[in-house]
Amino acid sequence: MLERLEVEVLLALTEELHFGRTAERLGLSTGRVSQVVRKLERRIGAPLFERTSRSVRPTPVGRQLAADLGPAVAAMAEALRRAVDAGRGVTGELRVAFLGEWTAPVLLKVVALFGERHPDCRVAVREVQLSNSRASLEDGSIDVLVASYPFDGMAVGPVLLTERRVLALPAGHPLAAEASVSLDVLADHPVVQYPAVTSVGFKRDRTPDRTPSGRPVPKGPSGGTFSEMLSLVAMGRGVLPVGELCRLYYPRPDLAYVPIHDAPPIERGPVWRPGNTTERVRAFVRAAAEVAAGVTDGVTDGVTGEVAAGAGQPTSSGPVKSGGV
Repeated sequence: MLERLEVEVLLALTEELHFGRTAERLGLSTGRVSQVVRKLERRIGAPLFERTSRSVRPTPVGRQLAADLGPAVAAMAEALRRAVDAGRGVTGELRVAFLGEWTAPVLLKVVALFGERHPDCRVAVREVQLSNSRASLEDGSIDVLVASYPFDGMAVGPVLLTERRVLALPAGHPLAAEASVSLDVLADHPVVQYPAVTSVGFKRDRTPDRTPSGRPVPKGPSGGTFSEMLSLVAMGRGVLPVGELCRLYYPRPDLAYVPIHDAPPIERGPVWRPGNTTERVRAFVRAAAEVAAGVTDGVTDGVTGEVAAGAGQPTSSGPVKSGGV
């Protein structure tokens, strides 16, 4: 069994590639770091680092050992943090955010219920934008975000809002007079695109490359914000599939919203970074599930609350940067 100090030195030196910086990081002397490395190499029976007067780099054996130990050390640290959280109870501060104005009312219902259950935990609420939603979760400035699914690479909770999809069009567009349209009409009009930072899975869901029948969808210009994207639609630069709540929150005279009769609904709910599943986050997600289960009618027709199967499970589809509205 490796000693804790041996593991810490191995991992730190693999990252720092410098005995002095490793010693400073761990609060040890340089001689002590060298001593631990030599002792560990004797136990392994092979060199773990190649040293010269000018550089330090791990050997293949050392690199593999560090790669194998890293996840185990992280898991132990997370287990300890969860135990500490459970022992302390739900206290401190929970930072939650919403993406899209229509998610704020249901978020505040969850915040109110959470506050009743856990009065010793302060909840800070803020709004994020398309450009910083994922970054805010990843850098720890927020703990939970209420946004629409899919949100690649994040843990997801219960569905709090379900909306029918509608197609945003310029008010004078020929399709604006239709009772409903099919997703296949996307092949006949440029589709306004979300900003580059938006996640791959979200774009695939909202602005697909092809219609269900396989026809290619032409790409229109990109907008930096959701309001900017709707303005591009109003200018006649393209169309955009959105949620039905846009009718309530963006009732612009230069826009029309036509139901899409063959599109799946849009689902929204809490998302969070899997590595930040603290007791506070768990308690908030439980409150969200109770709010979702108790909602029978939404803000508008076609908006309901329901609990998602497999809530709390992370989903991923590769390297991405941000989620969407």
